[in-house]
Formats: sequence, structure tokens, C-alpha cells
Amino acid sequence: MTVLIADREPPNILRKLLQVPWLVVLLVAALAGVGLAMQYSAAGGAWDPWASRQAVRFGAGLGLMLVVAMIDIRLWFRWAYLCYGAALVMLVAVEVGLGGRIGMGAQRWLDLGFIQLQPSELMKFTLVLVLARYWHGRTMEDMGRIIWLMVPLLLVAMPTALVMKQPDLGMALMLTGGAIGLAWIAGVRWWKFALAFAAIAAAVPTAWEYYLRDYQRQRVLTFLDPTRDPLGAGYHIIQSKIALGSGGVFGKGFLQGTQHALNFLPEKQTDFIFTMLAEEFGLVGGMGLLGVYLTLFLYGYLIAFRSQTQFGRLVAIGVVWTIFLAVFVNIAMVMGLIPAKGAALPMVSYGGSSMLVTMFGAGLLMSVWIHRDNRFGPRGEL
Repeated sequence: MTVLIADREPPNILRKLLQVPWLVVLLVAALAGVGLAMQYSAAGGAWDPWASRQAVRFGAGLGLMLVVAMIDIRLWFRWAYLCYGAALVMLVAVEVGLGGRIGMGAQRWLDLGFIQLQPSELMKFTLVLVLARYWHGRTMEDMGRIIWLMVPLLLVAMPTALVMKQPDLGMALMLTGGAIGLAWIAGVRWWKFALAFAAIAAAVPTAWEYYLRDYQRQRVLTFLDPTRDPLGAGYHIIQSKIALGSGGVFGKGFLQGTQHALNFLPEKQTDFIFTMLAEEFGLVGGMGLLGVYLTLFLYGYLIAFRSQTQFGRLVAIGVVWTIFLAVFVNIAMVMGLIPAKGAALPMVSYGGSSMLVTMFGAGLLMSVWIHRDNRFGPRGEL
């Protein structure tokens, strides 16, 4: 055993650093920079209370991202169930009130002393890890058997049920949507999705009557007609649309937005930060931000295609798909295309959990690229 350790070459950190996909780091930093500028504007041209704290979080997240990237992808394969289990335990801790904090009418945060962590955010990427490990090495024959779907269904159902209890219907739908996308890429047959969607459609009336809470029903009804309660449930989306339209093509200019300055725009530093950006920088600014996201997504898919293992490909695509869902939900929500819900815009909205967890996901993406040539078997063996 001693001889084997002596013969093994020490890890070459410098070599790994040279292989880091710095374009991912640049894109993540660009998104964070946009967020800091918007938080500075939201505070009326001041670093406090949002931009300064977010800058510190970005610095910590940058270190976390690079550490995650340096870890061999085979280790992430071996740790997948452990990471998932840790996130699930945190969700249970929030549910039973162990260190949980209530905010915006729901108990979603876990007080770890040095950070208020939202376990459901962490679950989005640990779920990617565990599902990628499960699907790794499965054959097309396996995909055709219903029994092989039982384990991933259970892996998705447990955190989804806990998130629904918080309650956070939007996050539950994002967890489910991310798992569906990963299963599709893994090779699950289309007719199984068709059956699942048919069952969901059949259950909608029952869910509406017995499971949705009053405020969730109001969100759906307000989405269909915001003017039915313009000073109540429909206020947020009406003000968001006004701000989006007032920005025009080129916007009013940095620090010149009126909707957020006069406090007509709700949650301007978090959920509605894209609306504030569109008011100040117009259609051009909004499309520019979407262009940065699109570049990140396309580069993520390139990383996936270069990976020599199914696990690496699924992790990379899962990370990209998860971030895409968060971007889509936030922007569609502020534009009134889907019912309003609390949803952070990755790397741009104010919030420690969202930023650090997104950078953890970006680190996984980078790890796939750095270790793209590492091949291993169904159980992680060389």
C-alpha cells in the first residue's frame, strides 16, 4: 500500500488551473457585475445595504467555484448520494423548525450562523448530481423498463414534497422540471412523459380544489387577469409591466429609473431586478443580459459534448438546464407570462443562497471540463 502511494503522482493544481474554462468565470463575473450595478441603483446610488454585501458573497463564491472545479469528477460521482442526503436533511431541518427562519410568509431558510441558507436552492444541483449518477451507465434496455424509473421518481418526490410543505410551489415545479429534462437527455422514452403529463392534467382539478392554498389560487387568477385586483394581488405585475414599457429601446439611463426610485416596483433588488434593468437600459440592456446567459448555456452544452462519460455529460447539461429554468421563470414572471412567484435571477438578484449555490453549479460545470477525459465505469471505477 505504501509503495502504491509513493508511486502515485501528486495532483497538479497548476495544470488544472491552466485548464480552467475561464470563459465560464468571465461570464459568471459579468452577470454578478450587472447584479451589483442594479443593486447599487436600487439603493439610490449607494453600496449599502445590498451591493456591498453581495460583493463579499461573490468573492466567497468565486473561491468556492474554483475549489469545486478542482475536485475530480470521479469524486463528485462518489459523493453524489452524500451531497443529496445532506441537502435532504437540511430540508427536513427546515420543516421541523431546527434553525429555520420564516420570510415572505414561508419557512425556507436554515440559519447556519455565518449564512442564511435556503436548502431548496442547494437541492437543485445536488439533485442533478444524484440523478446523473443514477442514469450513468444505464443501457437503452434499462430505459425501457418501468422499474428503473422508481428510484429517480423517489429521489425527486422526497425533496419536492418537503418544498411543497414550506410552501414553495414554484421551487417544487423547478425541481420537477429539472428532473424531467435530465431524464429526457438520459434517454427515457417519450411515451412515458406523455403518460405522466396526462396524469398531471387529470389531477389538476383535484389539486386546485384541495391542495392549492388560497394565495396560490389568487396568483393564478391574477395572472389571467391582473386588473381584477390592481391594488392587491395584481399590483406587482401591473407595476412591473409599466416599468418594462417605460424603458423603451435604450432605457432612461443608469440611476434614472422612476418606478423603482419612487418605490412603485416591489422587491426591486431581488425578484424584479430584471424589470429595473429594462427600465434603465431598455430593450438593448435586457437583450444584452440575455445574450450573456445564452453564451453561458451554449458553452455549457459544448462542455457536455466534450465529456467522455455519461455522468459528466448529464451533470453539465443538468447544471445548464437548472440555471436556464431559473432565468426563464424569473423573466417570464416579471413579464406576466407566468403567475407571479418569488424567483431569483441567477447571479443578478440579491441573495446569498442563490448566488453561492449558482456558483457551486458553475464549479461543477468547470469540473466536467477540466476532467473531461477521465473515464470510469458504472460504479466510478477506472
